[in-house]
Amino acid sequence: MLNTNLGLSIDTLKQYTINMIEECVSILDLSVECMLKQDIEGCKKVIKQDDKIDELREYIRDRSIELLVLKQPMARDLRYIYALGFIALELERIGDYAVNIAEETIKICQDEYIKDLIDIPKMYEECKKMILEVKESLENENEDLAREIALQDDKIDSLYNRVQEDCLRVMNANPQTINQGVNLLFIGRYLERIGDHITNICEMIIFAINGEMTEIG
Repeated sequence: MLNTNLGLSIDTLKQYTINMIEECVSILDLSVECMLKQDIEGCKKVIKQDDKIDELREYIRDRSIELLVLKQPMARDLRYIYALGFIALELERIGDYAVNIAEETIKICQDEYIKDLIDIPKMYEECKKMILEVKESLENENEDLAREIALQDDKIDSLYNRVQEDCLRVMNANPQTINQGVNLLFIGRYLERIGDHITNICEMIIFAINGEMTEIG
């Protein structure tokens, strides 16, 4: 780092971002678990848990602005601060989608699911795997890993296509399933969007490390 004090400040900001990643894993775990168990009370806990992610996002945003104004960083330091602020925003959106999943679950918790939930849990597993690898990539500043993670989003997209096909088939065969079918489609869509946001984070990690603005996928 160009400035020792600045370097320590950036390291602190990076640790808060890593903490935010861990919170996103936790809220996504709880959200999908409650969906599979049709646990309304658990879904309400998901909604409250998102407050911590929002607080971390606000902290990272405010500290980023302070560093930019007070330390006037240059080159790699400037990129890193900008990237961490951007990553925090993407993580906040992941938390929001976990809440959206919980909200959709609350709407359909009283009824038996119209189909076996096979591909939605698989989408969740892929999302969780990607988020955990993002944490590793950021901790170790591993550019190659970031690129590999981003390419995994294709698996989530393929699974979402299967969710769409299955739900639409059931809905067409039985119009009474349409309402729940739409809710399940929304849940699949939220997981698909989480994959997109993880990809955006990977692109920003690459930018922080080498200054390359790249679009993957």
